[in-house]
Amino acid sequence: MIELENVPELIDPVMVAAFEGWNDAGEAASAAVAHLDQEWKGEVFAALDAEDYYDFQVNRPTVWLDGGVRKITWPTTRLSIVRVREPRPRDLVLVRGIEPSMRWRSFCNELLGFAHELGVEMVVILGALLGDTPHTRPVPISGVTSDPQLATKLDLEESRYEGPTGIVGILQEACSHAGVPAVTFWAAVPHYVPQPPNPKATLALLNHVEDLLGLRIPQGELTEEARAWQRGVDQLAAEDSEVAEYVQTLEEARDTAELPEASGDAIAREFERYLRRRDNLRGEHGKPEAGRPGITRPGTPAAEAPAGGEGAPDEAAAVDEAAVEEPGGVEEPGGTGPAARGGQAGDGPPPGGSELTGGRGRPADETDREIADDDGTPGTDED
Repeated sequence: MIELENVPELIDPVMVAAFEGWNDAGEAASAAVAHLDQEWKGEVFAALDAEDYYDFQVNRPTVWLDGGVRKITWPTTRLSIVRVREPRPRDLVLVRGIEPSMRWRSFCNELLGFAHELGVEMVVILGALLGDTPHTRPVPISGVTSDPQLATKLDLEESRYEGPTGIVGILQEACSHAGVPAVTFWAAVPHYVPQPPNPKATLALLNHVEDLLGLRIPQGELTEEARAWQRGVDQLAAEDSEVAEYVQTLEEARDTAELPEASGDAIAREFERYLRRRDNLRGEHGKPEAGRPGITRPGTPAAEAPAGGEGAPDEAAAVDEAAVEEPGGVEEPGGTGPAARGGQAGDGPPPGGSELTGGRGRPADETDREIADDDGTPGTDED
């Protein structure tokens, strides 16, 4: 039994989870949870034992110096709590870490044990995949749930995906078996720009969390970072005629597929979403343009893990797409164009030969690691 100390009674808690690695193209999903933690000043209350779930030859610990004292950081998954004040008080339990190397069922059971002890009402899981989507269009977001009420609310269909899956798919299934309402949102990242970060996809995921939970998520500098990212990709594409032509082909395919969906209801939904978010955009200032992203030319392998399809519309009806731009473009649920084909990291690369980046094998962010002595015992020590 999990015993929690110094954790206050939570108000209508919802668990929001994302994992670095195979399910995190462009690190869009893990960045979304990190943004929530940063904006609402999350307080870490638990970390899973790294020894139980990680292969340290795959996700290696790192050594660093703190005032001359050598310390080791171990890969782990942390849980933190944030309290949302507006429009009404509500608590979020944030789960952020690295996709485990082993014992996935035990990993999910431990997370669900925390959810049970904290009285979590719903689990929201975020993922990102590579897809045939142009960077110039709104980010396609698809949703998966096995809960009938959530499926009706979000206009989702029963999952029909078959193929490899990651920890996101396993956790979604574990929630279903445990009777915990859960929904997974997947952002499609252009496979020719697989490198992190991808603030535009991160923003799209946060917009859907905001809509689902009825929250007002502070966007901070994320909106300007998303615009800067798109300007950088625009410039790189303009410098390479082959890439520019390929992007134009994706745009035409996407626009053609979406023409029948430009209905009055879709326009009304987009405008209502804009009105809800307008207050969040007022008075926020972005930082200077970030470094330019890199482009993977069509036909060039991008990374280690395959792109795939658990979250693509061929597995679940896509929910409304989120854009960085002001309203004007209409995005209708259920899009099935080439921009959204593929699915969760796992069913093989999309046309063009690109593969999912995820960071498996690279050091995790320091905030997502557990500090321990050289012998693996939690804590710090001097040599």
